[in-house]
Amino acid sequence: MIKVGIIGATGYAGGELVRLLLGHKEAEIKWYGSRSYVDQKYAKVYQNMFQLVDDRCLDDNMEEMAKQVDVIFTATPQGLCASLVNDDILNKVKVIDLSADFRIKDAAVYEEWYGIEHKAKQYLDEAVYGLCEINREAVKKARLVANPGCYPTCSILSIYPLLKEGLIDPSTVIIDAKSGTSGAGRGAKVDNLFCEVNENIKAYGVATHRHTPEIEQELSLAAGEPVTISFTPHLVPMQRGILVTAYASLKREVTWEEVKAVYDRYYDKERFVRVLEQDVCPQTRWVEGSNYVDVGFKIDPRTKRIIMMGAMDNLVKGAAGQAVQNMNLVFGLDEAEGLRMAPLFP
Repeated sequence: MIKVGIIGATGYAGGELVRLLLGHKEAEIKWYGSRSYVDQKYAKVYQNMFQLVDDRCLDDNMEEMAKQVDVIFTATPQGLCASLVNDDILNKVKVIDLSADFRIKDAAVYEEWYGIEHKAKQYLDEAVYGLCEINREAVKKARLVANPGCYPTCSILSIYPLLKEGLIDPSTVIIDAKSGTSGAGRGAKVDNLFCEVNENIKAYGVATHRHTPEIEQELSLAAGEPVTISFTPHLVPMQRGILVTAYASLKREVTWEEVKAVYDRYYDKERFVRVLEQDVCPQTRWVEGSNYVDVGFKIDPRTKRIIMMGAMDNLVKGAAGQAVQNMNLVFGLDEAEGLRMAPLFP
């Protein structure tokens, strides 16, 4: 049985980790870490856990936690994991970080976009970017996994095969993305109040969103050359879900069958990527509550562009589900253990 510790167990991603791990046959949560609710019963914070979790919240003492568990999930704000992790901890346990601390390999880029000093630059080369469908073998050997962001996961999986195979011009990639409000976290903010979000949609972080360099980093690796994108996220009035619509110019004429064959080559054997049928566009309701990413595309011969689309649940495949998937790989388990739930409907 894998003993699990969670730092940030009372945030949205942390709460989703708890929900998923309670159904995991090979994992047992030993430490519910939370700075805000120390010594309070976890089920008082999340009442849906009444009679399911009897434990009280503990602090975020990573050193002590490492003595009691096999893996630590850090579902925390940027900067905290980097300030806590050290060689002693990494020699004892696996660490799966759900923040951005180890996703971006260039510390200067991280510091520019996140506005904070990186406290653990020595681990940037070692950390494995935990997008399982692309880095599966490296994840299996990792002791420090950088769990990808929600927008990057959906964007990269939607675009990666066509960029890798050279079907699209890397200099023309535009990503329009929309997310539910849980993506902003559980902290109280005026912009996320019901009256601000309901019956409203807005762009935010235009040309400045912090997931931009993460997407560019991974797409550049796929293309084999630097890729600069235009990325615009939007907030929509729903609790969870991400929809990505990406555009790029085609390098040559292609048929639907040819493009579909490329996607199938990359994803046909993947447990959690579903390539949709012709003329079917992804919808967030089809993946809600699940670890699936639905991918579709449409060729526009008039403009010689292709529209690449993806939908997923930002709290599952975009955070906690992908973290569990990474844990399964690290410990040699079935990749889908604890993640076999069907999407919710309606």
